[in-house]
Amino acid sequence: MQSVVSKGKDIEEAIELGLELLETKKENVNIEIIQFPTKGFLGIGSKPAIVKLTKLESVDSLQQPNKKDFENPIGLMEQMVSEMNVDKIAEQSESNLLEQDNHMDTLVSDVLVGKAWVKNGILYCKASPTHFPTVTIGEGVKLYRNNQLVTEKMTIITDDDVLEIKVENEEKETKWKIWIDEPKLKVLLYVEPGYKITRKLPDIEPDQHIELVVQENKEIYNTLSYSDVIQKLESLRVKHDLIHQGEILKALEAKEPSTYEIGTGIKAKEGKDGWIELKIDIQAHNGVTVNEDMKVDYREIKTIPAVERGQVIGLIHPPIPGQPGVTVTNEPLPAKQTYPIVLQKGKGIMTVDNKIVATESGRPQIEQKGRLVKASIMPKLTHNGNVDLSSGNIRFKGDVEIFGDVEKNMIVEAEGDIIVQKTVNMASLIASGAIITYGNIISSELSAGKNNLLIAELGHLLGIIHQNVEKMIAVIQQLTQSPAFKSSDFSRGGLQPLIQILLEKKFKSFPPLVKKYVEIVGKGEDFLDDNVWREIAVSLTKLFLSLTNEVISLDWIIQLSQKMKELHEISKSPVEPNSYIFIPSALNSRIYSSGNVFVIGQGCINTKIHAGGVLKIHGIIRGGEVYGRLGVEINETGSERGISTVIAVPHDQKIKIKKAMEGTILKIGNAKHTLTDTKYDVMAYVDKNDRMVFK
Repeated sequence: MQSVVSKGKDIEEAIELGLELLETKKENVNIEIIQFPTKGFLGIGSKPAIVKLTKLESVDSLQQPNKKDFENPIGLMEQMVSEMNVDKIAEQSESNLLEQDNHMDTLVSDVLVGKAWVKNGILYCKASPTHFPTVTIGEGVKLYRNNQLVTEKMTIITDDDVLEIKVENEEKETKWKIWIDEPKLKVLLYVEPGYKITRKLPDIEPDQHIELVVQENKEIYNTLSYSDVIQKLESLRVKHDLIHQGEILKALEAKEPSTYEIGTGIKAKEGKDGWIELKIDIQAHNGVTVNEDMKVDYREIKTIPAVERGQVIGLIHPPIPGQPGVTVTNEPLPAKQTYPIVLQKGKGIMTVDNKIVATESGRPQIEQKGRLVKASIMPKLTHNGNVDLSSGNIRFKGDVEIFGDVEKNMIVEAEGDIIVQKTVNMASLIASGAIITYGNIISSELSAGKNNLLIAELGHLLGIIHQNVEKMIAVIQQLTQSPAFKSSDFSRGGLQPLIQILLEKKFKSFPPLVKKYVEIVGKGEDFLDDNVWREIAVSLTKLFLSLTNEVISLDWIIQLSQKMKELHEISKSPVEPNSYIFIPSALNSRIYSSGNVFVIGQGCINTKIHAGGVLKIHGIIRGGEVYGRLGVEINETGSERGISTVIAVPHDQKIKIKKAMEGTILKIGNAKHTLTDTKYDVMAYVDKNDRMVFK
């Protein structure tokens, strides 16, 4: 039997070509489809149709059995077998198979021309005269060509190249560490599990361009053992009762980097400093009422709190000590020390056991700065006429109420509140508490809470001085460790000569700061109830401003620095809410309050205002400069003629103006903006980049 293998664009074409070769018709052949055709992409990767045609034997060539043969089929089969030439049939079959194999090799060879492929990790290629296969080398794959590493990302390969692909596996061990935090209250375990990455290059079908990309299999290995952890904890002397076994077991099973708290100490419980428990309400009866028309109803000034002689004002509670804790290494952790309050008894106050008792009738005043509590009974002075040359200046350690005017060059000074029923003209009002006036303020100075202003100023200076003293202590401690110091007279005669050298060489700007502090303490001595301010001034003078023969030790300087630190912290306490100012309007005046300032009448002209709290002006402000530490709210600013009017707040506060005209200058922290036209409903603040923003 004759057979042939043929190929074509499709099955029909392959069959037609085969029939032409066999010179026969379709019904005389047996058809076997070897390969179906594929189109590929733009002709790349397309495959032809391949068929095998086997020609059937002619009907005439077959010996027709007669009727007797059908009657004896076994005999017929024996006759056919005996007539066959077995060797010839086998030879013909082998020839047909060889012809088929050769033809298939030719076809396969044609399919692979110009292509590369990967089989079982080996890179193959077959170039053509017109095309060379290309290879892109992926991550984790190294391609060697003729024993040379290919460094290009993409390369051309040929049949003559000796190609070798290598993929590298990766393995990393488990990392872990145990440490104790700074307060020794926590034992922390960090675990970073190890892993093993196995890489394999998969088989890639033949193509003109192939990309060598590996397949990865990552296995996590956490080799940390319980015994490793316990052994390390023992070396750190961690108390066994404070170890968290559950957290350790979690760490042993960790599959990703994590930190575990495997031990916890016992925190010290903080106690409570001594405090005053007030038995009367001293806060709820201050201020005035503003109605819906933004007018003050002075008839609604609330009753000032008052106590009778012998009445208990408050109870003094002793400090409650804290409870010590335990570190993870079983060391005691002391609780923060607690302190009793320091009660400074003013006029009309005495103590009975732990009780604060009034010995006079009047308005109770309680002020607290840190641990210092000042208690006194404020009497009230009523002046029925004007304050003028006939009455003289009024200075009173209590509240003052003036039913007339305060005239030119006169001074009213009170340790409590000041209330003026009429106009203040070219005069000065100084109150430790609040200032309330019925009439306008003209070319005058008002100061409410001056004591707080003084403390704030001294506290600011003291903070800078304290920083310099701390630096000086650090320098002295370093110098005292040197052999030159130990062999000198400094170690025996005191540190004064060394301090003078430091002031001349390293701290030249320091003495003027100390001198300024001492001068302010001297001027405001009458307003400083706490003697510590004066004591520090004396110590600083002896240490930095005078030549003394007294031996000064490092311990003495350290104690002075600690005292300055405590006093500086006290000075940063919030201002007393009792200090505020309520006025109808002001002209060409200077106004200071450590608390809020409210101008509830026509407004201010060419006036400077400093409010330690909120500043609210219900009328207009033209000219001058105003500042509100807790924000500013104004109805109208500037003028049509562009008069310069400065409105300022700190960087973390806002300015709100209903109508802001030309000439209004807004200052928020370091940001500044001048309005050139009229704006309404202004709300200004600074963003995180210190740029002024309008909303």
